[in-house]
Amino acid sequence: MNRSYYFNYIDEKLQTLSSRIESRGKLNILDLHVHSENFYLYFFNLLYGYDLHNLNASFQNVEAINLVDDKNKIVIQVSSTCDKNKIETALSKDILKEYKDYNFKFISISKDASYQRNNTFKNPYGLVFEPKTDIYDVASILSFVNGLEIDRLKGVYEFIKKELGVEPDLSKFDSNLAAVINILSKEDLRNVGRIEEVKSFEIDKKIDYNGLDDVRDTIEDYAVYYKKVDEKYTEFDSFGSNKSLTVLAAIKSEYVRSKKSGDADTVFLTVVENIKDKVRSSSNIESMSVEELDLCVEILVVDAFVRCKIFKKPENN
Repeated sequence: MNRSYYFNYIDEKLQTLSSRIESRGKLNILDLHVHSENFYLYFFNLLYGYDLHNLNASFQNVEAINLVDDKNKIVIQVSSTCDKNKIETALSKDILKEYKDYNFKFISISKDASYQRNNTFKNPYGLVFEPKTDIYDVASILSFVNGLEIDRLKGVYEFIKKELGVEPDLSKFDSNLAAVINILSKEDLRNVGRIEEVKSFEIDKKIDYNGLDDVRDTIEDYAVYYKKVDEKYTEFDSFGSNKSLTVLAAIKSEYVRSKKSGDADTVFLTVVENIKDKVRSSSNIESMSVEELDLCVEILVVDAFVRCKIFKKPENN
């Protein structure tokens, strides 16, 4: 198993847990919230070396804090909501008088918390609290996990697999990517006309704007296939509405995850490799040579670049 496999599994399971918590009307949110408290207790102990215990195991429904690490002087609130009032209300509870020199941390288990990290908060009991680093959400946790060395990443994967269920059906998760590769691989790509001059000019501008020097030739060589790919997407969509959108969304998702992996060229190549890994893991991928698979994936990623699904558009363009 490689890094992409472990990380994609962890990503899927954390996102699924977050989505389940979001579906309040269909689930007993209180039971799920208690499960999440215990899950994040062991998860953060594993990730950060904490020694957390659940305060609710001794005192039911303690306000403001759920998890405590007396050794490292940390208190944590685990919450399915994330707004300024929620955090300030927690910081103002009288129980925090007992934890004045502790570090307060807030885990948003279903909501994006990025906009709260730039806020300032009333902190009447003077706990150590730095919003930029002490407010967590699924995205920030995944960013940390993605930077782990391979043995630690595998350890997190094993923990997630035990806590959140069996291994995912990767063939179902990746089937649309594999299916469009199957279609594209059957196409004769030798006789493709030149790309229009205007389109070529815009692509060159975008390459320059993003600083894509090492992969320039790859993009310019494969951009000519954008009409052919569009035809294949149309054919693919005949099997069901929005199928091509899921392929483009998968490529964009890999781009977003890879944005911090290095310079622009490294990001591009990382996206290509991760998409290859996903396609190889699909049970519905048809037999083809390594070179055919590489070509088809690179064409799809370049097409996503041409469609401006990945990398920034030049300003005023």
